[in-house]
This record gives sequence, C-alpha cells and structure tokens, in this order.
Amino acid sequence: MNITDKEVKEITARVIAALEDREDSGEKQSDKNELDATDYPLYKKHPEKVVTPTGKTLEDINLENVLKQKVQPQDFRITPQTLKMQGEIAKNAGRPAIQNNLQRASELTNVPDARLLEMYNALRPYRSSKQELLEIAAELNDKYQAPICSNWFKEAAENYEQAHKLKGDN
Repeated sequence: MNITDKEVKEITARVIAALEDREDSGEKQSDKNELDATDYPLYKKHPEKVVTPTGKTLEDINLENVLKQKVQPQDFRITPQTLKMQGEIAKNAGRPAIQNNLQRASELTNVPDARLLEMYNALRPYRSSKQELLEIAAELNDKYQAPICSNWFKEAAENYEQAHKLKGDN
C-alpha cells in the first residue's frame, strides 16, 4: 500500500504536534492503580501505555518510519486496551455513559470494517428480521467475543418487534 505525500505530511504534523505536547507538558507518571481524569489525555500523560495493534509505541510513529514504510495504516488504529483505559478514565471522572460507549467500541475493534458497516445497516428500521438481528448477536458473541454489543442486538430485536420496526412490518 502506497502512502501519498499529503498523507505523509498529515501524519508527520500529527506526530510532531503530539511529541511537542508531550515534551512541553513535563508531567510525571502516576503511581496509582486506576486511571482518572488527571491521566487524560492518555497519549500525553502515559505515552508508554498507548501502543498500536501491531505493538508499535508512539515513538515508533515518526516520519522516518513512515517513509521507510515501517508504519502501516493499521498502526493508526486504536486498540481495545486503549479504549478500555480511556473508559476507566471516564468512569473515574464521573462519566459512566462514556465508559459504556468506549467498552462497546473496544469490542468492535475486532470486527472487520465491512462487516461492521453491514451490522450497522442491519440496525436500521425495517432492514432486518428478528432472526437476522439475533444471528448477528450470536456472531458478535461467538465469533468476536463482543458480549456487550451482542446484548445490544438482542435488545434491538426485542424493541423492534414491539415497535413493529422489523423487515416486513411496514
């Protein structure tokens, strides 16, 4: 996969800005066990905890590695662990709803993009039967180990049935 000059410039600008912010902050690591609002933003306060899906650190994401193609597009994806840490910060900052959203997002990182889009479209009113939604719920649970999202599809199947929003109801 070839990266365009424009993409290299954009990536470089983000990396440089992140590194400058980190250097300017001079903040120390916390010794506490759980992350809280003082740990936000995670990439500035604890850059050692933020890694790519392939295990690269923030320091590995630099212009030299981009130009040598040692950094791939997948290295710019967030990991389930990072989302869970951000959720922990949200929870301890009194924002449990954000934590719940980040938990669901962490589960969905394992689902291929094309399949995720199909699942999203299946949730639109009148697009799926109850059985189809329950099959997606089973797939999320069994194939992708995503129990929270699986339960969400089960709930949608029940709610759509009650609201007459299933395929064939219109």
